[in-house]
Amino acid sequence: MRMRGRVRTGLRGWGGVGAMAVVCALALAFVLLLPLTQSHGDGGTETGGPGVVYARQAADDDPCLDPAIKSAPEKQTLSPSSADGPTIEKIKAREGEKRKLIVGVDQNSYRWGYRNPNGGPKADLEGFDIDLVHRIAQDILGDPNAVQFKAIPTNQRIPAIQKGRVDMVVRTMTINCTRVGQVAFSAPYFKTGQQVLAPKSSGIEGYGDTLAHKKICTAEGSTAFSKLDDDKKAGRLVASADITTTVPNQLDCLVRLQLGEVDAVVTDGALAASQAAQDPTVELKGTPFTTEYYGVAMKSDADDLVRRVNQILVDYRKDTTDGWQASYDRWLSATLAKDSAKSEPPPPQYLRTS
Repeated sequence: MRMRGRVRTGLRGWGGVGAMAVVCALALAFVLLLPLTQSHGDGGTETGGPGVVYARQAADDDPCLDPAIKSAPEKQTLSPSSADGPTIEKIKAREGEKRKLIVGVDQNSYRWGYRNPNGGPKADLEGFDIDLVHRIAQDILGDPNAVQFKAIPTNQRIPAIQKGRVDMVVRTMTINCTRVGQVAFSAPYFKTGQQVLAPKSSGIEGYGDTLAHKKICTAEGSTAFSKLDDDKKAGRLVASADITTTVPNQLDCLVRLQLGEVDAVVTDGALAASQAAQDPTVELKGTPFTTEYYGVAMKSDADDLVRRVNQILVDYRKDTTDGWQASYDRWLSATLAKDSAKSEPPPPQYLRTS
């Protein structure tokens, strides 16, 4: 069954402070884990060398101390399988209106997971991440519409998984070594990197000395903040840069930037490109200064669900009609590039064996 995927055209010119006020109002209205049911790679299967036995971390362990995990956290996932297991069986056992996949998503990241103000009375959630959610629901429950979306702030993604409020999070979530010790990840489904977003009139040129004496905004719990914090402590970021401004949701940084409360935003380049499309007064500065990968996040012990999602991703990448490339063309080609090569994750490696 093909997922619904219509190109929404009514958002042209949807930018500026006024539009952000609307978005923020929506975010406030839905921030408390709003449930909403809606309608709605070539990933190879190479194992990529000897397997790494992935021991789940004790509370006092730091997975980043493991060289294999630190150097390639995106490879610390389980091999694909279409088999059901206890986690999937519990999802399938839900009855009636509750027989849905419960997924944490964003609702205000333009072209990733956002509410289309022209999307009818329900202001449908749409975007690249949302397409993937529908594909997972189709495979597990046989219905792409069998989804209960919950709006999750950036800094609540991991708690929502650990406390069982959602089955998974599909929300532009970077795989890193710290998070690998907190949740389980699928293989990567997107490649990006940290980048600077600032007003076009700004003298900021990128991630370097032009950030001196500038106030930089990042989201709480984000890889952007971790990178800036680490770099400042290590002397890799100019000492006078102010990184104290953090917000619960990444989009709040754009609002702060538009209001003149900060001088720059640091976030994933893929998200920053969509925000630049919303507001023509800002632009990406310089080039990405990290390489990162988005993954689907699940509970650490949900092995069967991790394997199933990895199999879905393999099939999604191979689907030339309504798969990964079609979703990229629909949502991201206008803000990133027509050629998706720079955004495609590498062939997955499944180094976690337990």
